[in-house]
Parts: sequence; structure tokens; C-alpha cells
Amino acid sequence: MAKGNVQHEKLRQETPAIWALTWPIMVEMMLQFMLGTADTLMVSRISDDAVAVVGIANQFFNAVVILFTLICGGAGILISQKLGSGRAADARKIGVMSVALTAIIGIGVSVLLATSSHTFASILQVPDDLKEMSYTYLSIVGGGIILLALNLSLSSAVRSTGDTRSPMYVSIGMNILHIVLNYAFIFGAFGFPQWGLFGIAISTVISRFVALLFQYWMFRNAFGTPIVLREFVSFNRKLLKEIVKIGWPLSMNGASWTISQVVLFSMVASMGQLPLAARTYMNTMESFAFLFGWSLALAVQIQIAHLYGANKLKEAYYSAYRVLGFGILIVLANTLLLILFRSPIITTFTDDEWIIEMVVALLWLNLALQPGKMLNMALGQSLNAIGDGRYVMMTALTSMWIIAVGLAFVLGIGLEWGLYGIYVGMILDEYTRGILCFFRWRKHRSKLAFAEAFRSEDAALKKNENANGAAF
Repeated sequence: MAKGNVQHEKLRQETPAIWALTWPIMVEMMLQFMLGTADTLMVSRISDDAVAVVGIANQFFNAVVILFTLICGGAGILISQKLGSGRAADARKIGVMSVALTAIIGIGVSVLLATSSHTFASILQVPDDLKEMSYTYLSIVGGGIILLALNLSLSSAVRSTGDTRSPMYVSIGMNILHIVLNYAFIFGAFGFPQWGLFGIAISTVISRFVALLFQYWMFRNAFGTPIVLREFVSFNRKLLKEIVKIGWPLSMNGASWTISQVVLFSMVASMGQLPLAARTYMNTMESFAFLFGWSLALAVQIQIAHLYGANKLKEAYYSAYRVLGFGILIVLANTLLLILFRSPIITTFTDDEWIIEMVVALLWLNLALQPGKMLNMALGQSLNAIGDGRYVMMTALTSMWIIAVGLAFVLGIGLEWGLYGIYVGMILDEYTRGILCFFRWRKHRSKLAFAEAFRSEDAALKKNENANGAAF
């Protein structure tokens, strides 16, 4: 048997341990955070205005990429479930189809973004002083959005097989290359021209293209025998329906969240350049607070989907709670570290007194925000893993737009609380969705499939105890 087949057989038989799944994702995100922080620091050397442009543009691009969650998210969960149930051939077909569909949609989206930067800048309410800068960044990075989408699709498929290390290595390399190219293009180092924000956009596209080459090589060898090109033109309608069934609620949920963040960013942009720069810096700092929690949430989704496919329902049920408890402790510790070292951290980015004071104040609100985020992330991803994404979507659509956006508008714009009002809306939204997901997860224990699993396992344990007692 080939080496790839041996590894794949092991994947079918063994459920990946949560730590084995988590640490590569965590390392990848930590390095992305550190390199992203360095990226923001270098952009700040151009101006606070450049930071604001990159911040609002990236929020917009995140919303666009969510379009691909329909494919990537649904495919990832199904790959784990199929491997858990021993259906490796179906897992392979799902992975190939997800990449092919991403490529088709990505081409159209990239063309649209490359040719419509003026329109999108107006929709995002970019301040007039920043519009000229935003056109260049939006058109170049938007035109290359297919690279980001394909990287997302390929790495999601590979992670879902239980191999979280390989995407980590590629991501590390991509971010290091991005930072080096940023340094070269911003400051004119190594004989390169000094291109400023234009150079940052070019750096982003180049680093994503290089990463794509490595991601494809990994993906090609992730399912045993190497995948060949002709497989990408073969579609299985039944499996495609399964992808859509699981993926469309994930897509709607993700799109709703990211678009709501764009709307919130637009509210902040309407407040002026200083609040927009402060919110962008806060985004960078907040990433440190929740990145380990998000890593755990992604890992537990893979693990629970695998356990669910293997019909190990009781183990799947309690995995969510273990991750939740540990995750809350971690995000609280990380937020406290940010508060403790708040002054030296923020002064590294900017010397504007208003921005510094605002960011420091918002860090205290993050102490309330992050546990709610963890509650929502851990249990939301767990529900997605067992195919209950529709419930997560329905609660998210309601809460995000009524509480996060609606309340933020009333408090932040209507009552003129500014960024404080935005954060109050965000905090209440995270806890509302998290609590609803918590009760939904508990409800699954009493459903027939879970109840039967619990009764059978409990009966087996009782039988063993009685046998041991009789022997004694």
C-alpha cells in the first residue's frame, strides 16, 4: 500500500485529538497575528490614513470571501464526517468539487472587484480624503481575491482530513514573504521602488499567489493517491447537494457577520478618520485576545464532525464543553495581558493622543466581549459540525442585525456614544447568540440519536461495573 493510502487509512480509523488539531491552527494564527501586527505597524509609517484605508478595505474583502464559505465550510464538515464514517472516496470527491467551484466563482468576483473600486468605495462611505488611496488598494487586492478564495478552499479541505500542520507551514511562509515584500515596497529596500500603499497591495497579491502553489501541492496529495486535473471537471450531484445543504447556512451566517462588520466599520468611518484609525488598531489587538479561542473552535468542529460521522455521539457532545471551558480561560487571560501592557503596545502604532486614549478605554470593554465571543464560537462551530447550521444561521441573522447593528446605530450614532455604543451592541450580540447556541446544544442530548448513544454507553459502563463487583 502506498504511503498516502496508509496515512489515509489511519485518518479513517482514528479521531484526531483536540490538541493535535488545535496547536498547528493556533501557531498559524499567532504568527499571522504577529505578522499582521508588523504589517499594520509598517502601514502606520505611511500614515494613519493609510491604516484606515487598509482596515476598511480588509473588512470589505472579508465580506466578499464569505461568499466562498458556502463551498469551503460545507465541504470541510462533510470531509470530516465522511472520513469518520470510512467513506474516503466521497471525501476526496467533495474536496475536489469544492476547489473547482471556488475557482469558477472566484474568477467572476475578482473581475467585478478589479473594475468597480470607485463604486465600492462609495458604498463603504470612505471619507473623501481617503478615496483616492482606497481606489488603488481595492482594485489590486480585489482583483486578486480569487487567490485568497482558493487558498481558503485548499487549506480547509486539507485541515478537514486532520492535517492541520501543512496549512500552518504554508501560511507562515506566505506571511513572512508578505512582510518582506511590504518592507521592500514601502521603504524602497533591496533596490525596489518606494511604492507606499500601492506596494502593499502588490505584496499581498504576490504572497497569496506563491502560497497558492504550495497549497495546491498539499491538497493534491491529501487524499491518498495524487489528485489529477481531470477530476476537477467531474461533479457528483448527490454530494454537491450535501455540500449545499450544510454549506448554505454557514455561508449566510458568515456573510451576515462579515457584512454587519462592514456596516459597523462604515458607521465608524462616518464618525471621522480618528475613530476609524482607532477601530482598525483595535482590530489588530483584539485578534490576539481571541485567536487561541478561534483555533479551538475550528479544531473542535473538525473533531466533532469526525466523531459524529463515526457515531461516537457522547464523546462529540462533551468535546464542545471541554473546549468552551478552556477557551474562556484563555481569552480572558489574553485580554488581561493586553490591558496590562496597553500603553507600550498602542504607542508602538501611533502617537496620536485621542487614538491612544480611545483604544485603552475600548480594551476594558473587550474584557466583557471576549468570553461571549468564545461561547458563541465554540458552540456555534459544534452545532455546524453535526449539521445544525441552520439554527445557528437563524439566530445569527436576527441577533446581528437587530442587536449588533441596530443597537450600535442607536447608541453610537443616534445617542452619539461613538465607539462605545458600537462596542455595547457587539457585546450584547455575542452573548445573545452564545446563550442561544448553548441551550440548543443541550437540547441535542435529549434527541433520539444522542439519547440512545448515551443510554447504550451508560449501560455498558454499568455492566462492566457490575461484572467487576461480582468478580471482587
